[in-house]
Amino acid sequence: MRGALAALGGLIAGLAALCVAELVSAAVRPEAGPVTAVGGAVIDRTPAPVKDFAVRNFGNDDKLVLQLGILALLALFAMAVGVASLRYRKVGSAAVLVFGAIGALAAVERPDGRVSDALPSIVGGLVACGVMYLLAGRLASRPSPHGDRGTDGAVTRTAETGGPAESTDGGTGTAPGTHPGSFDRRGFVIAATAAAAVSAGAGVLGRRLNASGAAEAAASRRTVVLPAPSSAAPPIPAGADLGIRGLSSFTTSNKDFYRVDTALVVPRVDAESWRLRIHGKGVPRPLTLSFQDLLQRKLIERDITLTCVSNEVGGPYVGNARWIGVPLADLLAEAGVKPPSKGGPADQLVSRSVDGMTIGTPVDAVMDGRDAMLAVGMNGEPLPFNHGFPVRMVVPGLYGYVSACKWLEDLELTTFADYDAYWVKRTWSRQAPIKTQSRIDTPRPFASPKAGKVPVAGVAWAQHRGIERVEVRVDGGAWNRAELAAEDSEDTWRQWLWEWPATSGSHTLEVRATDRDGNTQTDKRVGTVPNGATGWHSVVVAVD
Repeated sequence: MRGALAALGGLIAGLAALCVAELVSAAVRPEAGPVTAVGGAVIDRTPAPVKDFAVRNFGNDDKLVLQLGILALLALFAMAVGVASLRYRKVGSAAVLVFGAIGALAAVERPDGRVSDALPSIVGGLVACGVMYLLAGRLASRPSPHGDRGTDGAVTRTAETGGPAESTDGGTGTAPGTHPGSFDRRGFVIAATAAAAVSAGAGVLGRRLNASGAAEAAASRRTVVLPAPSSAAPPIPAGADLGIRGLSSFTTSNKDFYRVDTALVVPRVDAESWRLRIHGKGVPRPLTLSFQDLLQRKLIERDITLTCVSNEVGGPYVGNARWIGVPLADLLAEAGVKPPSKGGPADQLVSRSVDGMTIGTPVDAVMDGRDAMLAVGMNGEPLPFNHGFPVRMVVPGLYGYVSACKWLEDLELTTFADYDAYWVKRTWSRQAPIKTQSRIDTPRPFASPKAGKVPVAGVAWAQHRGIERVEVRVDGGAWNRAELAAEDSEDTWRQWLWEWPATSGSHTLEVRATDRDGNTQTDKRVGTVPNGATGWHSVVVAVD
């Protein structure tokens, strides 16, 4: 019984640490909470293959899985400390400070870490230490009212204070004159209940205070009215969406658009206070811009397909949306920036997010005439918070990790020789144009279509080059040219269809695409590291 209650006491101390830290984080910033800070530190140190495994197996739930894992480890550690405190009350209680130390260290070492970020974890750890010491005291063995008779017949009693006798190791082990099974059960229940209630109250209050800050950002987003673009996107061609069941829609809705980033807490940025700074090497006229400054400039509207480098062959991390934003090349030119191809000293544009993420993009790529932009709108509305409100970068033809900085706040001109961005430090390539890829959307793997004419359909993409043709084959046989949907632009994916005269039995379908530069997908399977996957997507079906 004492052991179980001691483990419960450890859990309550851990709860106190988290809830008090949540409350204190409301005075600092939500990202300073210990679970968020430790989770961010884990992401920062996760090897690329492990990260890819998480994205591949958990998708958009990878961050939830990480947070649940952290909480589970915290619970196990808290229970172990609680049990240890039965014998080593002081040492066990002090061990709870490990919660605070780990959280504080993780918080200040994040890319955007500040000294003040350590405060929630430190305060939470100190409170947990006090709670653990209090509860462990209630579980200490009580003194016997009659004492214990020693071997020489003498009676040994505890101190007049009635408290537990200290053991020689500094703990509160069972001493002469005590009953191992006797402890202040009522006192423990009262203290544990009070500690849990106060902790929960602190946590709820902290959540509400943090939510109030997010509410202000949400209110600022609701007031945004996107101006009509100076250069509107043409209507989507009538034949761009084939309307086949099971085939991805030409335009990906905001709620279905993939999200891959390192933010455990989605930044909620107030558009009113947001500022963007453009500076660095070869910038004779640095700029500082507000959100309204951007809205008052020339805006363009374009359909652009984005792709994550973590997208494996046939994977889901690709989507097409209609973006509205300010041409990035115009802003850089206004600041006096020249690309290296025209004598400029900087070849890398480092974009920084409010959460500390850094992304390096070739200056030549954003100034070569493509529709690179600082996007403020997505599919006819202000950017959703999950996708970078108030401003993000969009650069056609480059994987997101070298172009698509969300929650943007800083643009610095530098060189690839002088600075490695976040993912480059973690074994990914400095430059990463999107590779030509294709995917079978229907039939699904292991589907059982009826024999006869079966539509095989999917999407193919080669942003900034365009798709020339798509081919499908069955069981390693001859390649069959698929029908291509109407093209919106070279920066969007393209749907395709092949009518398959299916026969009964198990069959393997494969697809490959060729871009307008004449590059056909290789059959060589390569993983996503260091600059994108290659290989043919295939599905196995059993035709009835």
